[in-house]
Amino acid sequence: MDNIVIINNLVFEYKDEDTGERTRVLDGVSLDVRRGEFLAVLGHNGSGKSTLAKHMNAILVPTSGTVTVDGLDTADDGKLFDIRRRVGMVFQNPDTQMVATIVEEDVAFAPENLGVPRDEIRRRVDEALEIVGMSAFKRHAPHMLSGGQKQRVAIAGALAMRPELLVMDEPTAMLDPSGRAEVIETVKKLNRENGMTVVLITHYMDEAVRADRVIILDSGRIALEGTPKEVFPQVEKLTALGLDVPQSTYLIYMLNKQGLGLDATALNDEECAAELLRALENRGKGARGS
Repeated sequence: MDNIVIINNLVFEYKDEDTGERTRVLDGVSLDVRRGEFLAVLGHNGSGKSTLAKHMNAILVPTSGTVTVDGLDTADDGKLFDIRRRVGMVFQNPDTQMVATIVEEDVAFAPENLGVPRDEIRRRVDEALEIVGMSAFKRHAPHMLSGGQKQRVAIAGALAMRPELLVMDEPTAMLDPSGRAEVIETVKKLNRENGMTVVLITHYMDEAVRADRVIILDSGRIALEGTPKEVFPQVEKLTALGLDVPQSTYLIYMLNKQGLGLDATALNDEECAAELLRALENRGKGARGS
């Protein structure tokens, strides 16, 4: 699998215009994003995860180090247009991303700015709304939609640009549980059925467990990296980093402290229930055998 994003020793500092003082937000981050994967980036507030996301489509450029997207250097002003055609961005507040009074017009906004022919825009808008399950709402006013529906329209707007990578910065942070579920199901569908490369910045563990790979940022550095089943059983390390763990993982962690010997890689309710049932069956067999 080749890499669509290559980040090499990325350092980013904000400069205070009044004092001239610099604050380092990212400190030597090196990371590859594999084409077609679903990557989740976690970290407590101030860890640098949103700053990292903004480097992936050149909203920000490195103080030092490099970020390349599909071979294009984000620090090259001449490549900015090509980079942003390849990388779609979705942010946490869907209301700030709405620019039109009709859903389909909102989705058409970005490809219109790219100079896409009108017939092609029509195809892209219809396709994007179909993918996110919002075709029935194409003539609706965005302000009449629920939070989850608005965010799905925002995703459709990004998809209408035909990006190779979708970067989502806390897209469910302002949504209720049902809206969160709508958006994450849409993201998984895009990745699984459409082969879209997805980078999800989140602080929700139940979203991150559905990713192929997880990155944990702490103080601008990568603290942990691996598959969900490699990262989340490290309960004590995650707690020390100021993060929660999936509830099922924490339950098994606490039971194992009592000596139950359960599989620590169970990450969701179904896996946890299956592991508890297996343990009960084994205990029952042991009791019968004695």
